[in-house]
Order: sequence, then C-alpha cells, then structure tokens
Amino acid sequence: MKRCSLDHLALAVLLAVLCVLPFTVTGYVLYVVNLLMVFAVLSLGMHLVIGEAGQFALSHTAFYGIGIYTAGIMNAAWHPPFFVSIAAGGLIAAILGYVIGFLALRMRDIYLALATFAFGEAMQWVFLNWESVTGGSNGMQMQPARLFGLRLTNDLQAYPFVVGIAALMLWVTVWLSRSQYGSALRAVRESDVAAMAMGINARAMKQSAFVVSAAFAGIAGGMYTLFVSFIHPDSLGFQTTILVLTMVVVGGLGSVRGAIAGALLLGVISEVLRQAQSAQEIIYGVILLGFMMFKPRGLFSGAAKRDAKPQAAVDVAATTGRSAAR
Repeated sequence: MKRCSLDHLALAVLLAVLCVLPFTVTGYVLYVVNLLMVFAVLSLGMHLVIGEAGQFALSHTAFYGIGIYTAGIMNAAWHPPFFVSIAAGGLIAAILGYVIGFLALRMRDIYLALATFAFGEAMQWVFLNWESVTGGSNGMQMQPARLFGLRLTNDLQAYPFVVGIAALMLWVTVWLSRSQYGSALRAVRESDVAAMAMGINARAMKQSAFVVSAAFAGIAGGMYTLFVSFIHPDSLGFQTTILVLTMVVVGGLGSVRGAIAGALLLGVISEVLRQAQSAQEIIYGVILLGFMMFKPRGLFSGAAKRDAKPQAAVDVAATTGRSAAR
C-alpha cells in the first residue's frame, strides 16, 4: 500500500511538472522533453521483449526507423491526421516484427541477439541506400504533421500530443504487465518447459512479445516525426540500440518504473553528450558494464522483486485453481 502511494505521488508530481513546463521553459527544453517521451516509449517496448519475455533482441532501432520513415512519407504524400501516420508506422513495424520474430525465434540467447542485430544493421543499410524513398545519405526532410488542418510546426505545438501518446503507451504497458498475458510472458521468461507444462504456448508468447515491442518502436518513430524536421540514417544505427538497451538495464530489467527512469536518465545524458559524438558509445558501454557488474538488476531492482512476489503468488494460485477444477 505504501509503495502504491509513493508511485501515485511520483506520477502526480511528474504530471504536474509536465503541465507546467510549456509555460515556463524555452523551445529547446520542450524539444528535449519531447525526445525523452520518445525514448520512454522505446524503452517500454524493449522492456516488454527483454524484461517481460526474456528475449534478447537487438532490432529495436530498425523498427523505430520504420516508424519514422513510414510516418514521414505518409505526411509528405497524403497529409493525413498524424494519428493515422503514427498508427501506420506501428502497424508496419508490427508486421515486420512478426516476420522477423518467426525467423529469429528459432534461435536462442546469443544467436537470437546476433540475428536481430544483423536485421538492424540490414535495415540501416536500406535506410542509407534506398535513396528514392528515404533520401539516402542526404537524409529526409520531414513535412509538418497535421491534425484536421492544424500543422504542427514547433516543439510547443507537438508537446501535448507527444506527452499524451507517451502516457497512453505507459498505460498500455502497465495493463499488459498486470494481465494474464504479462503473467504468461514472465512464465516463459523463467522457463519454457514449465510454461508449456501449464498450457502456455511458449513460442506464440515470444513471437507476440516481438510484435508488440516492434509496434511500440514504430509508434515511437511516428511520435518523433511530430517535432523534428529532418532524419538521417546515421541516427538509426547500433548506437541508438545500445542507448535504449542501456536505459532498460540501468532502470531495471522487468520493471516498468525502471524503463521510464532509465529513459529519462540516459536521455538527459545523451543530450548532454551531444557534442561528444565519438565518445558516446564508450560512455554508454562503461555505464552498461558498470551496472551489469555492480547492480545487475538496475536502479529499480527492489521494486521489480517486490512486484514479482505477489504476482508469482497470484500465478501459482490461478494455476492451482485450474488444476483443481480439472
């Protein structure tokens, strides 16, 4: 009860800060906050596939790029309401996530990581060389997103929509995590054999986690198009994957709070290090290694453990009840 009260208090404070920000800060700060909201959705998507399902996938940035280019191309060609282009980016990313998941989930552990990493590198090559669609090495100029005739031309106009979408995706993540679906994902994460013994289709659950995670990344890409005017394939490389992975690990694997906290913390650090591009990967690597060595469960490891215990009891009780009924 005390933990829930603290969570509600922290959420209320964060909401109050987000409501006040547009009236008290400059455009650059709003840009950073918009970017942090995108990172939060990216981090939540990776949390679902790694933290909840236990599948070490490194293709997140590829789906993020697919969301960006899908929304950007639609905005330029047809000028639909931005929620249509964002949904389209999430849908296409989810479809590709299903295909890649179907192929990659035949592998496990390091082989799965390598296969998904290869897909991410292949997609960056596509972004870089499909010049007629993506602009290639020249990048793509983004057209302003629209909402029933309103053009979003600056960070302030995009801000309420970016924050609103991020809040919606957070709610979806919490809902999924607390549902039977989330319990099934965690059962698969702990043991495929035990999960299948309880009647859970382990492969289907892993693939669904891939699809949902890819959809989150695609939606995050669509959110990005609401407040930026240019995208270059260089920003969709392995460095971004490492950044998002570091967010999830630093925050705490298996913790929604951790995914959000890691996104906010590492997002601010990445913006501070913007002028030190050559050193970013080294710094992220040092942070990642440091947490894996000295605090492998992340900043919110205690919260993740506390959450897991009551949920495990519910899962055991539900399983015992079903067995008794049979």
